[in-house]
Amino acid sequence: MKVELRHTADSGLPPDDDHPYRSGVWQPQQREFDAWDMDVVGTIPDDLSGVYLRNTENPLFEPIKRYHPFDGDAMMHAISFANGEARYANRFVRTDAFLAEQEAKQSLWAGITEHPSNAIADHGWGARTMMKDNASTDVIVHGGVALASFYQCGELYKLDPRTLDNLGKSEWNGRFPAEGVSAHPKIDEHTGELLFFNYSQDAPYMHYGVVSPEGELSTYIDVPVPGPRLPHDMAFTENWSILNDLPLFWDPESLANGFYSNRFHRDMPSRFALIPRHGSTDDIRWFEADPTFVLHWTNAYEDGDEVVLDGFFQHNPTGRGAKQVLPAEWKGFETLDLNVIECRAHRWRFNLVTGETTEEQMSDRVAEFPMINGRHAGRRHRYSYNAIATEGLFAFHGLVKHDLDTGNEEVVHFDDGVYLSETVMAPRDGSTTEDDGYLVTFSSDINNDWSECVILDAARPSDEPVARIRLPERISSGTHATWAPLADL
Repeated sequence: MKVELRHTADSGLPPDDDHPYRSGVWQPQQREFDAWDMDVVGTIPDDLSGVYLRNTENPLFEPIKRYHPFDGDAMMHAISFANGEARYANRFVRTDAFLAEQEAKQSLWAGITEHPSNAIADHGWGARTMMKDNASTDVIVHGGVALASFYQCGELYKLDPRTLDNLGKSEWNGRFPAEGVSAHPKIDEHTGELLFFNYSQDAPYMHYGVVSPEGELSTYIDVPVPGPRLPHDMAFTENWSILNDLPLFWDPESLANGFYSNRFHRDMPSRFALIPRHGSTDDIRWFEADPTFVLHWTNAYEDGDEVVLDGFFQHNPTGRGAKQVLPAEWKGFETLDLNVIECRAHRWRFNLVTGETTEEQMSDRVAEFPMINGRHAGRRHRYSYNAIATEGLFAFHGLVKHDLDTGNEEVVHFDDGVYLSETVMAPRDGSTTEDDGYLVTFSSDINNDWSECVILDAARPSDEPVARIRLPERISSGTHATWAPLADL
């Protein structure tokens, strides 16, 4: 392996840290590397062409009060493939907040579970709100540029998708929304458009927009909802974009006192806004369904008079009756356990003629963080590749290939102490079927203190890995990842 150490960030965390989200699989990193000619078990496929990007949360300083895993600074990881070779890089995203705290050598913002008045940073300094915009939630590639985003709305930080050189912030020719952009903007690989939403505490509370492949904001409209909401993800079809108003959102009384405390309203329906891709506010069609909260949608597509939406229905969004697995001092992290909130694959059908909604559970298995072949985004899909969560901790120890036509589930278990990242589906060059390609993920082995890039056959993921590529350092856990084919770079 050839490795070049590029930078080491300043850090003030204790070396013997035992916080469950700053140790073990969540052990943070401070170093940035470039690596090539890496050690490989198996063979890197020569028909695998593109880049796998993974966003992770890496804290660097002691928190002002309590630490939550989503408070960490964004560290991006990229492994690019071409002609049977791989090259790796990792970099901190140079957000305004990261640069400010590196200069101050301390945390300046309160964590997401604390009152913003605990922040040392002035309002608006390095963030659009008193909440720290760390851009550590999601990553996509649009117009050949990687975009890192924050789930409570902020800037879109730009990086070169292969070298991870920082390229500043998205501006959209001066039309970037004052409200920011939430994590989980979507890319339609067939049109090159970026679809996004945002939300805020102030009316009209939610917006929807479309950005052209050239970076022009072509659509930006209000999505009227009754008050502040917490949408986390969106979906789209060829003609419709789907936003949601789900009955888990900030408690109004707590919000009035400056506390961002969530409440689930079991007597309220879930509501879905179907918006023509370039439509207006007046064109929105609303549908109702059973109350739940959904972190992530799998995909959506059109089927005759119906729009079909797949995602993961939470059967226990507040974690009621959860067993306390972590030590008592970390009470409140139970709902990070996907097993506790009981996420299961679910399908909604919205009939555009009758206005009715039908829905059904698609699996008994608890899973989440679904990925599909990106060429099928917004089009009919058959397969999803979902993460299986570790009990008691927000981390993944396996994955399942779910055939939504037959119901068959092929499960891949990793060894105890080995965790994986959100796993992408990378179509092989010239692929002709939906699962003709590879699954790509990063693993973190805390037993051997190393990480690998693991490549599996997407058609037969439980077979032995096609290749395992050793990385320079064990990487921290995190949230989201993406695959960008070579043609999009």
